[in-house]
Amino acid sequence: MIPESFIQELLNRVDVVDLIDGYVPLKKAGANFAACCPFHNEKSPSFTVSPTKQFYHCFGCGAHGTAIGFLMEYSGLGFIDAIKELAHRAGLQVPEDEGRRAHDGPKTAALTDLMARAAKYYYEQLKRSEKAITYLKERGVSGEIAQKFGIGYAPDGWQNLGAAFDDYTISELQVAGLVIKNEQGRLYDRFRDRVMFPIMNQKGEVIAFGGRVLGAGEPKYLNSPETPLFEKGRELFGLPQARAALRDKDAAVVVEGYMDVVALAQHGVGNAVATLGTATTATHVQKLLRQVDRIVYCFDGDSAGRKAAWRALENSLEALPEQKSIGFVFLPEADDPDSYVRREGTEAFERMIAQATPLSEFLLRELASHCDMTSAEGRARLVAEAKPLLGRLQTPLLRLQLVKRLAEASGFSQAEVERLCDLRPVVRPAPARAPRQAPSLLRPLLRLLLQKPELAGQVPLAALPANSAEARAARHLCETIMATGGPTPGYAALLERLRGSEDEGILREAAAELMQQPFAEEDIDSEFEGAVQRLVEGENKRAFAVLQEKVYKLGVAGLSGEEKQAYLQALNARGRPD
Repeated sequence: MIPESFIQELLNRVDVVDLIDGYVPLKKAGANFAACCPFHNEKSPSFTVSPTKQFYHCFGCGAHGTAIGFLMEYSGLGFIDAIKELAHRAGLQVPEDEGRRAHDGPKTAALTDLMARAAKYYYEQLKRSEKAITYLKERGVSGEIAQKFGIGYAPDGWQNLGAAFDDYTISELQVAGLVIKNEQGRLYDRFRDRVMFPIMNQKGEVIAFGGRVLGAGEPKYLNSPETPLFEKGRELFGLPQARAALRDKDAAVVVEGYMDVVALAQHGVGNAVATLGTATTATHVQKLLRQVDRIVYCFDGDSAGRKAAWRALENSLEALPEQKSIGFVFLPEADDPDSYVRREGTEAFERMIAQATPLSEFLLRELASHCDMTSAEGRARLVAEAKPLLGRLQTPLLRLQLVKRLAEASGFSQAEVERLCDLRPVVRPAPARAPRQAPSLLRPLLRLLLQKPELAGQVPLAALPANSAEARAARHLCETIMATGGPTPGYAALLERLRGSEDEGILREAAAELMQQPFAEEDIDSEFEGAVQRLVEGENKRAFAVLQEKVYKLGVAGLSGEEKQAYLQALNARGRPD
């Protein structure tokens, strides 16, 4: 767990303008900086970065965040990795829990250095291996693509890595998965006589290898074991190399093997990645959908390919958000992406990807293939098998479409399918019963708190209405600011503390408005006093209306002593007789 104090210090050290300008050239636009948004296609700049508030906002697509958020969205990093990357830039050491540190074994930085040296050694050995070069040429791989992916060669022999390291016996080589110790205590290289594919994390650091045997040895493909650097259920081969193409095409093509990714890149399809000898996981899906709006799984058309596709579908359901899509492509039997694109060409492959079978259609088709749709029993089985899948789907609109399709296919009504699958319809909350002017009264208060957080202690929280989303956000914001216990945090730090909360969206909207129309510094205090006064007056009116309604129903005698006093005070304040 990274302390909030460290995150605040990190955001104080990092200038979001300098960070983003390194990825997207910014131009001065008044008090802010602007550019065409890197997260959606546009011709005129609507992406704005505030140097004073240290956040960015796109008025076109709504992208919004801090320096941490930018690295997560632009580079596809997780929260912890984004913090580590920014800390490295700022020259800070990320604090770690002592208990965790004791079990982490060798420092990951040391292991990363070992992997980089091994990758360099394998790359140099490729130039000296005629048979490895011949294999790659026969597969149509150019020197340029081999260099892009860092492809190398592990020579035949037992201890060739001894030439790359001063001490072949150090335990870190075993921890990194490069060297194995047998039962007799003898050390030997894990990878021998194999074409080597470096597996990189999103920062471009080598964390593992995949080796393709030359000749008839087994296994055909050998991966590094899981290590402190490498967890195969989280990593994707080719992701760093695909980053630009992913942004350009807003789609990721997931294939099964290293050579599929390399071959597609060779033919101009740069947005392909591969899982690493394991089924597609929800983490893979989440990682990709942070960078693109569409994933297409491209598998062989045989039974093994369909099983892999079904596992990918199951693991995608819970990770699929609204406005994102997933499709499936099955190649002709005896084809893989490499052979298909070489024979049919790039345009044919990309046309097939564009026409991929949608997730909903593949799901229903696969379920129906196991059911006798001509019988009542078969149609009932279809709904029964769909039930657990629909329950895992997190997108209400897509789930509704599937329910309708299931109803059509099974002969049940839509309501019956929902009841049989125990699906609660998505009910939108009723409009708040508070006066319509409440949001306009609270929005300026939110903007004032974001511009000058130290005002939080002066907000009368009891006056905030209970049934307003903006009031809830204001209360949450004030409580977060006052719980700091140190220097008042700026908006960037507050946004990170509120990341993932139900109030984050409202605060982002208020911050975006503040970016367009900030309060003049000399007017903030008077604006705040006015906002608080209107808030208190509004709460007094609501409280009086409640008491008035009670009097109408029960009479003054129905009020408690405290309520009678409040009621009389309110009447006097309004100039009414007792």
